[in-house]
Amino acid sequence: MRVFSKPTILLSSCIEHEACRYDGSMTRCPFVRQLMPFVNYITVCPEVSIGLSTPREALRIVSNTSAEEDRLVFSKSGEDITNQMNAFSDAFIEELLRGELHGIILKGRSPSCGIKEVKMYTGVGKSAALPKKTTGIFARKVMENFSGIAVEDEGRLLNYSIREHFFTRIFTLADFHAVKARQSIKELIRFHSENKYLLMAYSPSGLKKLGRLIGSYEKVNVNELLSEYEKQLTRALTSMTGTMRNLNMLLHLFGYFSKEVSEQEKAFFLDTLESYGNKKVPFSVPLALIHAWAVRFENKYLENQTLFEAFPKDLIEVTDSGKGI
Repeated sequence: MRVFSKPTILLSSCIEHEACRYDGSMTRCPFVRQLMPFVNYITVCPEVSIGLSTPREALRIVSNTSAEEDRLVFSKSGEDITNQMNAFSDAFIEELLRGELHGIILKGRSPSCGIKEVKMYTGVGKSAALPKKTTGIFARKVMENFSGIAVEDEGRLLNYSIREHFFTRIFTLADFHAVKARQSIKELIRFHSENKYLLMAYSPSGLKKLGRLIGSYEKVNVNELLSEYEKQLTRALTSMTGTMRNLNMLLHLFGYFSKEVSEQEKAFFLDTLESYGNKKVPFSVPLALIHAWAVRFENKYLENQTLFEAFPKDLIEVTDSGKGI
């Protein structure tokens, strides 16, 4: 069983921590509760942080042709608090940038924290919502400054595939930062080796770029190498993996055992791969077969691949939408 570094996650306070929403409520989220033992949360409510009371008048984002930028205002009175929110956001993010952050979970559709699908209006009161949607004022600045890390809202994380991708990114980045802190080329090479097939599944081109970086370690300052490796690593993990990339990666793994397993086992595995490619079985089925062979034939190199346990198994939950096993 792997030992994982604890990721640090920025979290909207109203999700499972404080009853600080505009109506005095708190958002319940089993996923955030489940994650608590495995991460360190930094909580924030931008609206309360700029002095707004709880409960309070609802806020909205107003956009019109006379304004240079979207404005954050109270939905009835029209009082504009954009400048206060921007000032707080800048100061908060400046402090946040001094440490390590591995992921962000913000309140969905909030005019301050929503990462997407936030309603926009032409004015206050009974004015109609515009057809286009936007991002919350605080969330915009956070996403601009932390573009390389995983950012989600609590609603999207109900989907198995999105949540698995989020987990993979935050725990991989936290493990890398532990390596980075040691300033050790040897540790970086170990990290790269153990993540080879995980990276192949997410970005074969990214894996090649990272491999070239590792190969140049004698010519580059260690700090520069680690900094560039981090940029390329976060980029490689940005997009979700897909069926074709998974098939390519699984065939590479199969190559380790093609001369060791029986003809019947080969045929069964290849049939399973075909079923996976046709979406008849989930990815976990052929992956489990490879893992079983790694254990059976005592292939320590493959046994240590993070691909088989990219995040703590206690976090796996498959009773929701998009389940992937």
